[in-house]
Amino acid sequence: MNPLQEIGAQLAQELEKALPRWVEVSVRDTYEACGGEWHEQIEDETLNAGLKCANDLMQELTELFGADAEQQSTNPMSVLRKAAVYPTEVLLRNGIPPLQRDEYAEMTFPQDIYDLTPTAFLDFGQRCHELGITWGAAKAHAHFAQRREVES
Repeated sequence: MNPLQEIGAQLAQELEKALPRWVEVSVRDTYEACGGEWHEQIEDETLNAGLKCANDLMQELTELFGADAEQQSTNPMSVLRKAAVYPTEVLLRNGIPPLQRDEYAEMTFPQDIYDLTPTAFLDFGQRCHELGITWGAAKAHAHFAQRREVES
């Protein structure tokens, strides 16, 4: 395992723990901001959605983090942006109306009717943020090292 893959494995471990928490916070904050009173049914739905989110996204993230830098056709935030679907489904099932969003958000993320799309690793916690920055630097280093090798 090369350094990029090692950092990726650490980041994947943190994200696997962070995704269910992120779903819960996203649902709870939006639900309560819209006047909903938190109750056992929505808590159970949210827990299940968080576990499903982590389960669904971790396979793609693990494959991405395990690949060589030159073979990575996407980036982790592109995968993580898919997480918005899970809290959105819970909120829709519980009758929360879509939020008013700015034109950019509507155009860029048309399905994200609650404006939940994560924009940075920090959305998943400080440790994910730190590992995400480290992973990005390691990927840049690996990319430039491979490029120099080819040019030599």
